[in-house]
Amino acid sequence: MKVIYAGSFDPVTNGHIDIIKRAKKIFGEVIVAVLNNTNKKGLFTVEERKDLLRQVLADEDNIIIDSFEGLLVDYAISKGCKVIVRGLRSASDYINEYTLSMANMNYKDGVETVFLMASGDTLFISSTMAKEVAQFDGDLSMFVPDVVAKALKEKLLK
Repeated sequence: MKVIYAGSFDPVTNGHIDIIKRAKKIFGEVIVAVLNNTNKKGLFTVEERKDLLRQVLADEDNIIIDSFEGLLVDYAISKGCKVIVRGLRSASDYINEYTLSMANMNYKDGVETVFLMASGDTLFISSTMAKEVAQFDGDLSMFVPDVVAKALKEKLLK
């Protein structure tokens, strides 16, 4: 079964990678869809984010890296997917995601949302925190893969 794991991935973190690999183990194939949010200026371009994901996941099969604009449910339907995977770190994540999942389930043909809890060693990881540590030239090994750490520092320590 093919599922979609969507997000901004600005940048991709060890937490994202954990969810992607676990989703692949459960469902077989994962489309990692980078949101092109035209209302928000990211640190990395969509193409840079996709390239970092490709590098980090180069050894994995059955993972497709793509991008989209607009509504996730429309994108999912266009890809023939009936399931979206979302990662949760906390109860507040669940509250925010619950409303979206209900909307996605009831919009047009609808899609289901499956929540995967963050692993214990990734509960505290966020792209925002990784960027903050990078700004101070800190050790990023617990937050992001090495290739992402290098790219973050190149962007933020110019």
